Amino acid sequence: MPIKFMPKYIINNKLISYLLRIESAKEKISHLPLTPKILASLRETTKLYTTHYSTMIEGNRLIPEQIKVILKHNEHFPGRERDEHEIKGYYSALVKLEELAAKKSPITEKTIQTLHALVMADGRIKVKPTLYRDGQNVIKDGKTRAIVYMPPEAKDVPILMKQLVTWIKQSQDIPCPVVAGIVHYQFATIHPYYDGNGRTARLLTTLILHFGGYDLKGLYSLEEYYAKNLGAYYTAVSVGESHNYYMGRAAADLTPWIEYFIEGMAVSFENVLKQIKEANVNGKADQSVLLRKLDPKQRKALELFQEFETITSNQIGKLFGFKARTSAQLCHTWVKDGFLEIVDFSNKGRKYKLSKKYKQLIINS
Repeated sequence: MPIKFMPKYIINNKLISYLLRIESAKEKISHLPLTPKILASLRETTKLYTTHYSTMIEGNRLIPEQIKVILKHNEHFPGRERDEHEIKGYYSALVKLEELAAKKSPITEKTIQTLHALVMADGRIKVKPTLYRDGQNVIKDGKTRAIVYMPPEAKDVPILMKQLVTWIKQSQDIPCPVVAGIVHYQFATIHPYYDGNGRTARLLTTLILHFGGYDLKGLYSLEEYYAKNLGAYYTAVSVGESHNYYMGRAAADLTPWIEYFIEGMAVSFENVLKQIKEANVNGKADQSVLLRKLDPKQRKALELFQEFETITSNQIGKLFGFKARTSAQLCHTWVKDGFLEIVDFSNKGRKYKLSKKYKQLIINS
């Protein structure tokens, strides 16, 4: 019988210190000026490097420059077909993750199965959610071939995954970074698939952080933190007295792993803060004075105007997850503040454009 999922951990002074660092960096980044064009560029770079580091952890040999030409120009590297397959799959899963985060779709088992299916596909967008493994798999050391970990039996996996998804829904009172760390650990512990578990665990972690307001404009990569010190990553996630799931792994004290995970978030967030400041210093964001006059929501709304000349309150609602009345009121306020101008005054088809004052942020970005 599977063990009921009841994670054990302690919120100690070290964890509190890391959490405060995360909140500090998060708050500073939300108020930093960043033009839409630079934001889009940094996001794309982050996705490329996230793909690189997450697949590198699994042994992928492609470097960032090669990954870029594979994804952008569909070029091929002889002898690296499997690596190319992994790159395309992970990147498409990241794109799907962004869609799910924008829609604020609840995390279900189907969500997880779909992310895994994309990870294992060759960059295809339409996939069928993959079923959990139907047999046992054993994790062995790549060099010694000694057993590193023996996951739960296949018959217990569906129950354990259902418990995990239920726990995610019921964990609103726990700090989101802690929830994400625990879910990463438990998913890796259940090991519901024969392959692709690590990549899917990291995607699920990122999705939880996005839902919790820790998306950080999509500019951070926890994968880089893991990949640059793989030994510490594997040591931290391999807690417990035994390598066997049924002999203490599931009931282990997760505090050491959570400390490692939260510290990684703090380091990653602080790196993003440094990156944005450097972009401004290098003259990539030359509209800082004007940008500073905008609040965080207005800056995010600028992204819509990169794609559309005019927008509706419904688009604003979808961007922030607001109801129709709230988004309409927000647009009304922005018109009064001089941020937006009304193009179509009809109630049903009312459209807005950027005021002349702020349109230069799009033109010059």
